[in-house]
Amino acid sequence: MSTTIVHLLRHGEVHNPDKILYGRLPHYRLSELGQEMAARVATHLHDGGHDITAVVASPLQRAQETAAPTAATYGLDIITDERLIEAENYFEGKTFGVGDGSLRHPEHWPRLINPFRPSWGEAYKEQVARMHAAVDAARERARGHEALLVSHQLPIWIARQAYEKKKLWHDPRKRECNLASLTSLTFTNDVLVAVNYSEPVADLYPGASRVAGA
Repeated sequence: MSTTIVHLLRHGEVHNPDKILYGRLPHYRLSELGQEMAARVATHLHDGGHDITAVVASPLQRAQETAAPTAATYGLDIITDERLIEAENYFEGKTFGVGDGSLRHPEHWPRLINPFRPSWGEAYKEQVARMHAAVDAARERARGHEALLVSHQLPIWIARQAYEKKKLWHDPRKRECNLASLTSLTFTNDVLVAVNYSEPVADLYPGASRVAGA
């Protein structure tokens, strides 16, 4: 029997001074803090003895930049997989909120009528299908070792919900998928045996106490 671990890494903090929902828009890069997060994840994996043999990323810039330090640390090329891309969202490019955001305009309200699909974007089941297919491909590529897949909060969370046989509809405020967090899937042969969540850059989150020299 072989054990393979596929880590789903959410990208680091993004430079987004206008606070819009950037979704799949191009040219959204990591902030300086996001770059630090990406570098710290690479160190965490390497110093923790993780046997990374494949680094795969969403085609979006923020995911590619998050993947780069780990790929460099392990001497690997980044493999781009379109299936890891952010979820499609009608509100992409808009501010999203009740005050000055999109929600104050009645023309957008029909997009909110069905939270179970959801009606404002890519269906949850479609996200599950593409994310699980990307995980399967990475597991085959790194069989007996570990793979790192860099993606985005919603696709990672929905993929995890499906693996854990939980409902896909959820409260977005309760997602356990922080910036630069790892959702690690352990497989024995092709059978999922464990799902673990970790935050290797937790001390970099707003309000956290910074450790000197960390």
